[in-house]
Amino acid sequence: MKRKILLPTDFSDNALQAINYALELYKDQECIFYLLNVFFINPTNLENLIGMEPGSDLYEATKRHSENQLHKLLSEVAFNDNGNSKHSFQTISTFNEPFQAIKAAVEEKDIEMIVMGTRGQTNARSKIYGSTAIDVMEKIRNCPVIVVPQLAKREIPKEIVFPTNYKTNFKKQELKHLINIAKNSNASIKVLHVSEEGKLNDQQTNNKKLLDEYFEEVSHSFHLLSQLSVPEAINCFVESRESDMVAFINSKHSFFASIFNQPLVKGITYDSKVPILVMHDLKN
Repeated sequence: MKRKILLPTDFSDNALQAINYALELYKDQECIFYLLNVFFINPTNLENLIGMEPGSDLYEATKRHSENQLHKLLSEVAFNDNGNSKHSFQTISTFNEPFQAIKAAVEEKDIEMIVMGTRGQTNARSKIYGSTAIDVMEKIRNCPVIVVPQLAKREIPKEIVFPTNYKTNFKKQELKHLINIAKNSNASIKVLHVSEEGKLNDQQTNNKKLLDEYFEEVSHSFHLLSQLSVPEAINCFVESRESDMVAFINSKHSFFASIFNQPLVKGITYDSKVPILVMHDLKN
């Protein structure tokens, strides 16, 4: 069965980098890649918004531009000298708000993974994540996302960092995408515990044993850092080891939320080479 991967694009360099990363990550797997472009007029421009009715000159011109750019992109990624017979492509051009378009495509196409850039053409470079990337990571809870920085290497990961405080009782199903990527990339998973309280309690010890069981089919090891904030610890660990990916379970009540409420680890996101895999718990 072919994997269904959604690749949102605004034709920016960062979006193209994310597409190339996805093609490399899944190069040995049968995949359908959906190239999604959203043509959208900022609602603050009321005159343009009113003019964006289907059939209007503005709407049709904007739609043609989107479709032409998608066709050009398709030629670049599907029909070049490095074309992959395992990969097929479909294009989607739609008028919508970007987050809503991505959410709809996930539902309609039964998407199992989104791969996108951290920022698009309109997002300020001073921001770590663009607003669309943040919305996708936080609100699309039925599909994981890999967010790819502009400077990410176009290489499959060999070491994936999985930070946890062992306080969450994860289910193996919640970790299946991380395990699949590790298997297909022959990557090692480094489970990183950022200690805030010293010795593990009984619940944490049990959750650590469960993770050891879940990751039994892939290379993995357990690591501990203390006396650092969670963002600082992840940053330090990733930079010192030159890790290739960071994976999170985005539980609404986990430390993941606290990370995103801070200026997130700059060494992992902004001006970085490390993609982030965001998965979701099954309870939300």
